[in-house]
Amino acid sequence: MTRTLILLLALAPAGAAHAQDIVLKPLGEARLRHENVDQDGLTDDAEALTLRVRAGVEAKAGRWSALVEGQGNLAIVDDYFDGLHGPATRPIIADPENIALARAQLRYASPGLAVTAGRQRIGFDDERFVGGVGFRQNGQSYDAVRAEVTPVKGVKADLAYAWSVRTIWGIDGAGARQQAVSGDNVFGNVSAQTPVGKVAAFAYLVDQDEAAMQGFRLSSQSYGVRLDGSRPLGKAKIAWQLSYARQSDWHRNPNDYAADYYLADVAVDFGGPRLGAGYEVLGSGNGTALTSFQTPLATGFKFQGWADKFLVTPPDGIRDLYANAGWSWKAVGALKAVTVLAAYHDYRSDRASRSYGDEIDLLASARLGKVTGSLRYARYNADRFAIDTDKYWLQLDWML
Repeated sequence: MTRTLILLLALAPAGAAHAQDIVLKPLGEARLRHENVDQDGLTDDAEALTLRVRAGVEAKAGRWSALVEGQGNLAIVDDYFDGLHGPATRPIIADPENIALARAQLRYASPGLAVTAGRQRIGFDDERFVGGVGFRQNGQSYDAVRAEVTPVKGVKADLAYAWSVRTIWGIDGAGARQQAVSGDNVFGNVSAQTPVGKVAAFAYLVDQDEAAMQGFRLSSQSYGVRLDGSRPLGKAKIAWQLSYARQSDWHRNPNDYAADYYLADVAVDFGGPRLGAGYEVLGSGNGTALTSFQTPLATGFKFQGWADKFLVTPPDGIRDLYANAGWSWKAVGALKAVTVLAAYHDYRSDRASRSYGDEIDLLASARLGKVTGSLRYARYNADRFAIDTDKYWLQLDWML
């Protein structure tokens, strides 16, 4: 946090000249969530009712803005293991009680350049490699400097250096689940709009520079390319994603490994009904722990099912063949943005193609005024990896 304060103080005088034009915007949001987990092999279910509140203020003056936001997470019902406290006889629900400075940033934004310094949320592309872990109550933020450069229309360079990752474990985080992880993290993404979609080349250098974090074994360098596009198809719309990356050890990682990542995803939106399918591979390295393709800074809940069985890639890697179907309505009576969705995942190892199991995910959500309600269910059926697990969520989100 010391570096963050130094950066903010150093940049603050430049914005002071516009003090007479300062516009203040209050920030506020709340999330109430009930989560239940039933996992074979444990004597008790886990049940959590948590309330997350964020509040802050943003001040803008011309091209400059400053933002400060605090957050707290309260466990109203705490019959669960949060990863740090509570009986390990219950399944983990990774939402420990917490109070924290979520963001404290200074930003300069012009048509061709935006620079953000301080504690901030960062997400690149689909957040498969670097994200904010938005589903978890505490989220993930970064003490960082980020520059977004747009030299010409349709071309963008997005670069960030982060010296600390503020994890979901909060103020009581310790050991392998620390409050913050230091290191020299470097993220780079250069993209251009083309007739077939946005083409990006990226480099994500993750430095988990603390021995408690798996003995430095989560430090890696990943280089790759990504295509993300869409176009009309009659009265429908088709969208596609293709991505490839190569990962190897970096910095103080004692492992010597290399592994590949592949993604192919296609979706068709018929203006209500929606169908999609994809295939994602996080490859194996030499078959030992943490030599497979790892993404420790990703928003993991978005990928490989909501049961969260593959947040750490198994030693033999993983292949995820998935399909989904849903339907959306702009309005149903007083309800807005009504959505139902079902997804199916078939998981196999990358090495030897052994079955890990399969998963079904279900979602229903709608908005009423400023409140969005959602109901989720995930069922992981284990074969040769992990344990049968059922998860339920009922969630209400409000934003100022």
